[in-house]
Amino acid sequence: MSRGRSAPHGFPTANVRYMATPGTREELTSAVDYEGAQVPVREDLREAHRFILDHIRSPGTWWTGGELCRERRKSLSPGGVRGRHDDPHALPENVIDAVHRIRSDPARLSRSWFDAVIAGGLAVTRYVELVSVTSVMAGLDYFARALGVAPLPLPTPLAGEPSRHRPAGAKDGGAWVPIIDPADASGPEADLYGGGDFVPNIVRAMSLVPDEVRVLRRSTDAHYVPVAQIPDPTYHRALARPQMELIAARVSALNQCFY
Repeated sequence: MSRGRSAPHGFPTANVRYMATPGTREELTSAVDYEGAQVPVREDLREAHRFILDHIRSPGTWWTGGELCRERRKSLSPGGVRGRHDDPHALPENVIDAVHRIRSDPARLSRSWFDAVIAGGLAVTRYVELVSVTSVMAGLDYFARALGVAPLPLPTPLAGEPSRHRPAGAKDGGAWVPIIDPADASGPEADLYGGGDFVPNIVRAMSLVPDEVRVLRRSTDAHYVPVAQIPDPTYHRALARPQMELIAARVSALNQCFY
């Protein structure tokens, strides 16, 4: 199974899991080499990217379907695109359109839009997984773009069926989707939040599909700071924490991130 890809014009697209021949660990290792990058890439970042690609190519929780494409961001208005989408696919048009909106027009997503998507037949569990897949692959594509190298190739997908695991602790909690409160993270979800007292809402938002929380945490730990350290203003890597936050705030503003 595999998900996620960048289109030739540079706007990332998302592939939601499809069946194929199993790949190997060596394939992931060779794929994450960032050949031609003008700066060294830390090994913990490379390992996180291997983890993400391995997650993307593996059987998911809810998705077994086809390929998604890319047109939405070219339109000034999210309703301005008409007709069918431009790549071959096996998914319903409303699912493909949801991915376009999540990926390229997040500032204009609204509760009424979300309600219409769910009313149109997209299960809320599948919606959460779509958000995760689209987001983590966009992150890898932009990382490569920042280095001035080609996006990572998709690894060979792994065969298998979705687990269809819906956690018992997920419930309505004021978000658009059911979430797991830290107090309810037990049993198979006992590891979900790492045992820390601080759990950002953006992490809880993925908890209806617990494996997507795990991949988000792994990505966040490598690219930003470990989730448990987010409240600590003294945490630093190559950059001091104020420098990291200045960059994060500027990028968020450019991307019209309301969060």
